[in-house]
Amino acid sequence: MSVAEATGTVRGERRLWPALVSLQARYPLLQAIAVIVAFTIGAITLPGLAEWPSVKVILVLSALAGIAGIGQTLLILMGGFDLSIPGIIVATGLIVTVIAGGWGISFVPALLVALVFAGTLGAISGQISHRFNIQPLVVTLATGAIAAGLAQTQTREGIFGAGAPQWLVDISSPAGRTFGIDIPPILLIWLAATVVMTIFLHRTVPGRRLLATGANQRGANYALIRTRRVYTLAFVFSAIVSVFLGLAVLGFNGSVTTISGNPFLFQSVIVVILGGTIFGGPGDYLRTVIGALFVTVVSVVLVGHGASQADQQIIFGAALILALSLYGRQPRIRDRV
Repeated sequence: MSVAEATGTVRGERRLWPALVSLQARYPLLQAIAVIVAFTIGAITLPGLAEWPSVKVILVLSALAGIAGIGQTLLILMGGFDLSIPGIIVATGLIVTVIAGGWGISFVPALLVALVFAGTLGAISGQISHRFNIQPLVVTLATGAIAAGLAQTQTREGIFGAGAPQWLVDISSPAGRTFGIDIPPILLIWLAATVVMTIFLHRTVPGRRLLATGANQRGANYALIRTRRVYTLAFVFSAIVSVFLGLAVLGFNGSVTTISGNPFLFQSVIVVILGGTIFGGPGDYLRTVIGALFVTVVSVVLVGHGASQADQQIIFGAALILALSLYGRQPRIRDRV
């Protein structure tokens, strides 16, 4: 190889790397490849994993994790957290089953009670975190405990385990069908939520205000964006989404217990960050969808090979540290604007 050819090769490599980095910054390519690789390994090593019944289970579990990440995505884009999700899941399950029966009300009024209750707690979390500059992690952990505790006090001696209505089970179960087609309804609900969230973040004024608030709150204030209102509404939205997640979890499990929401305490954070959304941006909900698929596929493959819950926590913890290390090397958006 001549000197000119070698020089040209080096220059080509130097141009290729920034192009790949730029492409990864725009699209979650590495995460998508990781999902494909993990599923391929599972399909080869675990008989039946690639068959439709198993795929449905994976997709439904991904949908639950993805729905948990809807509100979390918005908050992480603004540099926040929402750890009230497990408490609201438990409270929702109790309100629409045990409490609704005790009060003698139907499902719809009970759901409205749950929505108002959760929205109020979300507003309180947003106001306290923004007004007093307190870490949302602490505030939402407290409001989640309040949600579960207050709901439990309304039951007879804290009774749990009321059954879910059959129509809710049909929506959330992998065995559910949509208009006779062998596709669980929750998958179509998740697909619709993905489209709405993508349009909201990138094609609406409120979405752009939220992104601006996360990128540079002081600059957003100078741009006459009411950042406290944006912050508070984001927490309210996250709490309301958690109510609907609570319904989905209730239908999937068939009943509600004190630990029904525990899997979503940090899973909602993991799917967002592993998907590529970082604190204060950049990111979007499509990355959360890929992150939910990745976490679910890897979990199923690990369980299929005999990995314990502790093993999974170690693996995902290491992956989370690696992801944060890589994303943390990027300049903040507020330093680039």
